[in-house]
Amino acid sequence: DGYSQLSAYERKRLKNITENAKFFAALKLHESAARLHQIATKRPSHVTKRAKPKKAEDETVRRRSMRLQRVEPSGIPMPEMPAQPGAEEYPQVPAGPLPMVPEDQMGDSKLTEDLLTMWMRISEVLLVIITNVLMMLSRYQDSLNSMVLSEDNIKKVVKYRVSSVAIHPSESIIFVAAGDKSGQIGLWNVNSKSEEGAHVFIPHNYLVSCMHFSPFNPAHLLSLSNETLRCGDVTRAVFDEICRSEESLSSFDFLEDNASTAIVGHWDGDVAVVDRRTPGTSSELSADIGFKRTRTVHVHPVNKQYFIAAGSVDVCIYDVRYLKSNGNKPVSSLKGHTKSVASAYFSPVTGNRVVTVCADDKLRHNNNTGRWLTRFRAIWDPKQEDCFVVGSMARPRQIEVFQDTGKLLHSFYNLDCLGSVCSINVVHPSKNILVGGNSSGRLHVF
Repeated sequence: DGYSQLSAYERKRLKNITENAKFFAALKLHESAARLHQIATKRPSHVTKRAKPKKAEDETVRRRSMRLQRVEPSGIPMPEMPAQPGAEEYPQVPAGPLPMVPEDQMGDSKLTEDLLTMWMRISEVLLVIITNVLMMLSRYQDSLNSMVLSEDNIKKVVKYRVSSVAIHPSESIIFVAAGDKSGQIGLWNVNSKSEEGAHVFIPHNYLVSCMHFSPFNPAHLLSLSNETLRCGDVTRAVFDEICRSEESLSSFDFLEDNASTAIVGHWDGDVAVVDRRTPGTSSELSADIGFKRTRTVHVHPVNKQYFIAAGSVDVCIYDVRYLKSNGNKPVSSLKGHTKSVASAYFSPVTGNRVVTVCADDKLRHNNNTGRWLTRFRAIWDPKQEDCFVVGSMARPRQIEVFQDTGKLLHSFYNLDCLGSVCSINVVHPSKNILVGGNSSGRLHVF
């Protein structure tokens, strides 16, 4: 035996080599390779013949793997794949009042109850009188410098792109709400450091384009989507339906301090007056203001009979007392925009200024967000008459504060924590708090 001097490992190795050689010989791979080589080296013909199309009956059946045929190796057919997320997984939200129950029914109901109880508690003790304390510019800049972002103050609150944000006026708890493009509303108690600090509700079927806590009763969160304006009333744990329209709704604002009436913008250009005190879900008045599209409406902070509407290239001020179905003329028009206007808002104290965002970039500010980002909206700091906040396309990613002269006062950024564009922002009415929302459903609290 020539193998007697070899170790056990070497003998096993030689045995495997021999068995593998017998196996490959049985497959006749060498003969197949020789035939293929002969075919490949055949002298090509000089005459190019047009290939005839094969008849259907002559075609060989294409081999398909068992995985593609959805058959288990044992030959048993695999169960059908579940349907893609659609009407069954995300059922349409019905008309009428909806219970304030979070999307994830499997979650801890005690945590949801705690969140809603906290919302109700901070709304009861709050006397909602927004006092605008104007600061000197140097002191205001110091307050901006004191606002920083940390990892604890970043959270994914909704599933998809943030399209609207609202902040509760409480001075004891930071409580924010975010709406996304699918109709979800996420509520987040920022002071709660638990993983379950945010809860998601689905009161709408479409993008939530506008949202405000009621200035009269912050236990009410009003939200507007394509077809409905709803009021989330935490005292009754229900999302009431205030207005339903076959025309697409775009934005709203309160016409009175008691928040009982509102002006509502439509994507087709019209505006409507809604009164929450009247029964039913139809508007009191629908008015054609001559716009092709109305993106935002905003009521004057002092003279609440006036509202400003922003549309395609139109920015006009109207008197709600003289609105009628047709033939409405603006009190004033702001000329000069040459491209699409995303928003227009009065300054918070006197209303003597208006800030608009337009694709013409006249402030030397890049407002071209593209199709995947929510369009920028410049919003005034409620505590400062002449300073506004807007998202930015600049790198590093940041949120910018400008003076009404166009001077850049401050940039909020954090190289470690902020790596995305915050298109939608909101500022607390009395505290130095800024909240920015991005396209992945995250909120950043400075």
